[in-house]
Amino acid sequence: MFTAQDLQLLAEKGITKEQVAGQLENFVKGFPFLEIISSASVEKGIKVVNEAEKQQYLKIWDKYLEKNKDVVKFVPASGAASRMFKDLFEFLEADYKHPTSEFEIKFFQNIKKFAFYNDLNKVCINNTGKDIFTLLIESDYKKIVENLLLFSGLNYGNLPKGLLKFHSYPDGNRTAMEEHLAEGALYAKNKEKNVNIHFTVSPEHRELFQELVNEKKAKFEQLFDARYNVSFSEQKASTDTLAADKDNKPFRDTTGKMFFRPGGHGALIENLNDIMADVIFIKNIDNVVPDHLKEETVIYKKLIAGILIDVQQKIFEYLEIIESGQYTHDKILEIIYFVQNTLNIRNSETKNLEDGELVLYLKSKLDRPLRVCGMVKNVGEPGGGPFFTVNPDNTVSLQILESSQIDLKDPEKEAMFKTGTHFNPVDLVCAVKNYKGEKYHLPDYVDKNTGFISIKSKDGKELKAMELPGLWNGAMSDWNTIFVEVPISTFNPVKTVNDLLRKEHQA
Repeated sequence: MFTAQDLQLLAEKGITKEQVAGQLENFVKGFPFLEIISSASVEKGIKVVNEAEKQQYLKIWDKYLEKNKDVVKFVPASGAASRMFKDLFEFLEADYKHPTSEFEIKFFQNIKKFAFYNDLNKVCINNTGKDIFTLLIESDYKKIVENLLLFSGLNYGNLPKGLLKFHSYPDGNRTAMEEHLAEGALYAKNKEKNVNIHFTVSPEHRELFQELVNEKKAKFEQLFDARYNVSFSEQKASTDTLAADKDNKPFRDTTGKMFFRPGGHGALIENLNDIMADVIFIKNIDNVVPDHLKEETVIYKKLIAGILIDVQQKIFEYLEIIESGQYTHDKILEIIYFVQNTLNIRNSETKNLEDGELVLYLKSKLDRPLRVCGMVKNVGEPGGGPFFTVNPDNTVSLQILESSQIDLKDPEKEAMFKTGTHFNPVDLVCAVKNYKGEKYHLPDYVDKNTGFISIKSKDGKELKAMELPGLWNGAMSDWNTIFVEVPISTFNPVKTVNDLLRKEHQA
């Protein structure tokens, strides 16, 4: 099945023949839908924090930072911004030259409001001898877009979102990456003033990210009285997945070489596993706001971190009691209640377990990575939702699921999905060490039976592509999970360039 060239390619990528065989088997079998019991809600599964509790959790987090623990802000930042400019690329290809669609009209009418306006104006002058105002007067709209998107101009159509200027400031406009530097200093700075931020980037853009950090680091350190430790990593070649042809055989390019594709953001569990930290915040690159709107975001980041530490301390206490063997019947009942009502893990077989089996079961459920996830009210934004899901061991726990993981042809499941009250804005804080201070090996907690298969093409030929279990979906399937309601004001993604015109992104 494998040629000498195939084996060499696998060796270069660090992928085994067994892994490839497993991937091909997934193409044959497909991925099963997950069994869901119900969507999570504030009535069941999503914690709502009152004002007194909020102040308590904020104090817990501030006290934790005083201990100089290792805290890292982890930002997936490898995604290209091309989808952000989809409408403008279509305008370039259109057979008309004046803005016609609502999107196009809005873009040009408000062009001065974009943080990249001055940069765009300069390249327009350099490349055409005319500023934006003159090009608008002459109805040369496409020339403006060319200078924004193409390599001869700002090249925004080929850069990652993290390197695009999002927000305007009197002392210099900021990219999305710079906003994460600012944000990190506001809730992840420890007593020694260290701020650790890790960006996952694509290989072709790593140098550009590093140059921007080198250029801006001193400014942000002075502005926020902090010392930044900024690091980068790339998605590992060993997490690439083999593409398949229509017969579920390895897809080969025009040279006969097996064709691999990036495994999707679920592959980043390997990058996350390499982070040596006690607590890790995870947030998407495009979900940032200017400084004058950061306060609520910071409060709720601290709040979910405070909940994480509060729950973790309780878990550690219980595990130490179990480890010592010095527990009473009442204490075991207390732990069962905690597992069921704080960690939201249900097991109908608990009552049938012998004492020894019950203790081992409780230990297995407590001794796992822990995450607290902010959930916002559903206002029609795309994204995964919070559900009570049946696990391979027949227990029920909280999971974040995408629509593709749910059998929407089942009317009951479709109703659960459509009537869900909340969705996942990718607002996570994670504890990745056990009660002995040892780091968990995160790939051990991935549900490998989850993933996504889609149809793509290469060289004019159709292929089947497979993505690994999503980072906050199947890749964290076997984690302890707590959902907390956070306000919609903390979720301000930039999916299209015109999203930057929303009041949340304006000065």
